[in-house]
Amino acid sequence: MLLHIPQILTPEEVAEFRRRLEEGDWTDGRETVGAQGAEVKRNEQLRDTSPLKAELGDAVLRALRRSPLFFAAALPRRILPPRFNRYAGGGEYGFHVDGAVMSLGPDEQMRSDISCTLFLNDPEEYDGGRLVVSDTYGEHVIAERAGDAVIYPSSSLHRVEPVTRGVRLASFFWVQSLVRDDATRRILFELDTSIQKLTVDGADRDAVLQLTSVYHNLLRRWSEC
Repeated sequence: MLLHIPQILTPEEVAEFRRRLEEGDWTDGRETVGAQGAEVKRNEQLRDTSPLKAELGDAVLRALRRSPLFFAAALPRRILPPRFNRYAGGGEYGFHVDGAVMSLGPDEQMRSDISCTLFLNDPEEYDGGRLVVSDTYGEHVIAERAGDAVIYPSSSLHRVEPVTRGVRLASFFWVQSLVRDDATRRILFELDTSIQKLTVDGADRDAVLQLTSVYHNLLRRWSEC
């Protein structure tokens, strides 16, 4: 499921992130990928050991907790600590697929079900730099507003087009969902969305309660805890 999630960060938070990232300890983005990824990746990232990365990453996680839409769509079980990247001067990331299993520490790993890009500047500030996600319906070209995020299955081929003017800033991270299968997550998300709309519209209370029961029983059947 490819989904745009608006306003994860407020404009004030975006401005603060931008100001702090100007002080960032940026390094070659190829340091965090394998040999195959390094062949097509040309960008910069905050070092994984950077205190600024940890501080801003925690701020992203707090912001995500404010988004019911993110939680309804992702059903997160684990989230890899957010990272930050910068593309400029022709920087790009060619078509690749994200690693299936990622390290949370020396003795802890997580499966990557969902990839997320959180945009930190508006698309008018740079040329190129579009996120391109390829799936069975073709290629989707994405460039959202600062503070907005997009999520998509980590199994998808995707790339970032070369940035030919300006700088593209973003945070990115991966989610292990309570529900492994993307199609199953979509069913649950659409059911949850329908329940919320029926509630707002004042639908029959007993019918909404029954649908809510169906949602939770399906989640109970399909979730991995």
